[in-house]
Amino acid sequence: MLASICRLQIFCRFQRFPRLRVENNVMNLNKYWAVTNLIAAALIAGMLFIGDVVSFNLAYIAIFVFAAVRTLLSSAKKRIKFYLLAAYFFVMLFQLSICNGALFAAEERNIFDLLARRVFGLALMLLPFLISRYISAGKYSSFYLPSLQEAATISFAELNAGVEMVTRLADRINEAGKSISTDNVKSIAAELPRHDSFRYVNNGTLTEEYFAQAEASLADPHMYIMISNTGSAASEIISIFTQNHFNHASLSFDRELQTVISYNGGARAYPPGLNRELLEYFNQKPDASILVYRLDCSPEQKKRILSKVEEINREGSAYNMMGLVLKRSFRPNIMFCSQFVYRMLQFADLAYFTKPDGQVSPTDLIERDYHRRLQFVKEIKLNQGD
Repeated sequence: MLASICRLQIFCRFQRFPRLRVENNVMNLNKYWAVTNLIAAALIAGMLFIGDVVSFNLAYIAIFVFAAVRTLLSSAKKRIKFYLLAAYFFVMLFQLSICNGALFAAEERNIFDLLARRVFGLALMLLPFLISRYISAGKYSSFYLPSLQEAATISFAELNAGVEMVTRLADRINEAGKSISTDNVKSIAAELPRHDSFRYVNNGTLTEEYFAQAEASLADPHMYIMISNTGSAASEIISIFTQNHFNHASLSFDRELQTVISYNGGARAYPPGLNRELLEYFNQKPDASILVYRLDCSPEQKKRILSKVEEINREGSAYNMMGLVLKRSFRPNIMFCSQFVYRMLQFADLAYFTKPDGQVSPTDLIERDYHRRLQFVKEIKLNQGD
């Protein structure tokens, strides 16, 4: 009863003094905006000075989720919601591909080069909000084109930059559309339940016969590094982010490629993780091809890699699906293909460039050979012969 009387007194007070209520609301709103701006400024400063590929990727994904939830909760028509969600999704793909394939793919020359990349990465975060601004008003209740007055506020440089951005985005969307086919999406969806980025799901798939073959090749003073354009569903999706057709990396202990291994999805025959690879595995599209390089090494270094492979095979492994975006592993034996190849080279003191293993792409293994340690062996076009 006492609580009810108090609430009634407060209600009556606000009814008698509406101006006081409005002023309080304005003060609360100003405090809200001040706190929000302070948080935004801190996040921008953090991204500018210590942002890396992981934080930018997470930011792009978070902005997409925010924009998608906001759209779904709006009062817009279903058709408009669908178009907006599609636009936000493709913008996110564009952001991730630029971030992973351009901004942080090349080695920065100096601090100013790194800051310039981060500034550009921050600018990319504005894309979803620009879409929201120029397509919708308020809470997406009505959609309109910019008025003449609004259009007049856009400078020619901004307009030109916008045209270039839209053109590039259209090209990326066109390429992404080819990769994100119905069959590829269905294949990826069917594969996802088999993957686990937190625990080992693959154990002992490499047989004694395999290790005997690898042991027999120790006299060959080379390790063989392969990058391939396989055409698998995963490879086609990954190409959206890397903007490169060679999206798989493997290791072989022998020149005849009878001991090829890597981290993969297991081709539905084995669990995702460390598996043996036959050349037939790579032949999943008409122009499938493999580039083979060799790296000089001692028998001792080769044996160290083989011992490490035996250890992983014994302890267990899993394919690092989440690491493709987050660029890190949650357990030591959870890796993706190029991450595995690079770690094996590091373990045997054979690494010829420096980069966090979670950020190594298949093409890095070739393009970052600044000291020409690799020797080209051959290109294998699987549907045209060697």
